[in-house]
Amino acid sequence: MTSMYLQICGRLTAEIVLAVVALAVLVLDLILARRTVTMSARMQMVACVAGFGLIAAMIVLVLGWDQEPVVLLGGTLVMDQLTILFKFVVAGLSLLTVVISIRYDVGRHVGEYFAMLLFGTIGMMLLVGAEELIMIFVALELTSISLYVLTAFNKASPALARNSGEAAIKYFMFGGISSAFLLFGLSYVYGLTGVTSLDDLSRIISQPGAVHASPMLAAGMLFVIVGFGFKVAVVPFHLWAPDAYEGAPTPVTALIATGSKVASFFVLLKLMLVSFGGMAGSAFWGHFASGWTMLLAVVATASMVLGNFAAIAQHNVKRLLAYSSIAHAGYILVGLVAATKMGATSVLFYLIVYALANLGAFGVLAALSGRAGGEDMANFNGMARRAPFMSLLMLVFLLSLAGIPPLGGFLGKFYLFAAAVQRDPQQFGLLWLVIIGLLTSAVSLYYYLIVLKHFYVEKPVDASRIETPVYLNVALALVAAGVIALGLFPQALLALLDNLVGNL
Repeated sequence: MTSMYLQICGRLTAEIVLAVVALAVLVLDLILARRTVTMSARMQMVACVAGFGLIAAMIVLVLGWDQEPVVLLGGTLVMDQLTILFKFVVAGLSLLTVVISIRYDVGRHVGEYFAMLLFGTIGMMLLVGAEELIMIFVALELTSISLYVLTAFNKASPALARNSGEAAIKYFMFGGISSAFLLFGLSYVYGLTGVTSLDDLSRIISQPGAVHASPMLAAGMLFVIVGFGFKVAVVPFHLWAPDAYEGAPTPVTALIATGSKVASFFVLLKLMLVSFGGMAGSAFWGHFASGWTMLLAVVATASMVLGNFAAIAQHNVKRLLAYSSIAHAGYILVGLVAATKMGATSVLFYLIVYALANLGAFGVLAALSGRAGGEDMANFNGMARRAPFMSLLMLVFLLSLAGIPPLGGFLGKFYLFAAAVQRDPQQFGLLWLVIIGLLTSAVSLYYYLIVLKHFYVEKPVDASRIETPVYLNVALALVAAGVIALGLFPQALLALLDNLVGNL
């Protein structure tokens, strides 16, 4: 028994480190507040502790890379190289969020802010490693509750506090409904199969018989997709996203749009390809068959169309990026609809590229919006003259999101669409979905260029220079370098992911 607990603690050291650091930042902030340390100093000291905790967790993950894969707690969690890689990605995104947050006004509850950020990171990491339905739900709720609280942290002014509180309530209400759908669907699946392990579900569902053909199982799968549809903000489950993205503190918005989405799509990929692989159906043109691929193809189409066209009408940059995120969720689903190893590899590659570019864009917004006077496009007029380096980074991030070569976003979309085309190389059954993706990608370039027009073409109202901290410049420059590197040299990551996808 003792050896089992030691094994669990050894393999979950990264999560344990983050939990200890989360409690430590609460105590540290309480001590600093009682000593009347200035708010800026409190923010920097607590952020440094949280950042070092995340770095320590990432080091632990790297050290565990060569260890043998292991299943923990009776099949509840798994630790293999693929989960370690994406836990590292989630921790890295959270670390960048901490860096972005240092100069952002989150009110006087500094310790609580960073503690909730770390607890949310733990939830995402557990979600990545979950191999059992109950664990998936628990990890998803830990992540969601932390993000609900963080969304309400915008207290810089009464107007921002009101918008932030309203966004948090909407996020919480929609999240609660999605959790109910998800739990209802999981209960159907368990009631019909009698198992909660993803591998056991795959074994039972892949066998022909009454369970496979049961409409109740199909209903359970539908409710699971609806529950995750809310979490990843795809149409028609997207209504919370624009308000939550706009009202939340910009660093929190970055984490919702990247870390949460990476973890949720990762586990959705495992659920669909592993557990419900025997109920895929067909989304091939002219050969449609009921199943989750057809359902996700329709959702992907709606997300790409609505997300991109709704973004055109936005004047607030964060709302524009919210609708952009909805569209990108549709692109990701294209790779999932392919339901092949190449499709899974392309989805995982695109998640990393998308997360870097999106977090970088929100990082630039967080750095500039306070001095710019707001987050509307007009506030960033002439920003290339006031903050040339940050504007150059924004150029890289937005063009990557638009899919312009040679940036990572271009190759990410290329592999997603190539996976869909090669799913049926003779008849090109998924070509219709790829064509929609290509057309809506062209639409996305229009509104990204509108944002860049305000940065580079419009004349600034205030010509004063905006100075940003060196550490933030370095952090966002490294993110931009990662986006460029993944566009120029994607082979190493693609080969690694292709080798690891067999562990799904």
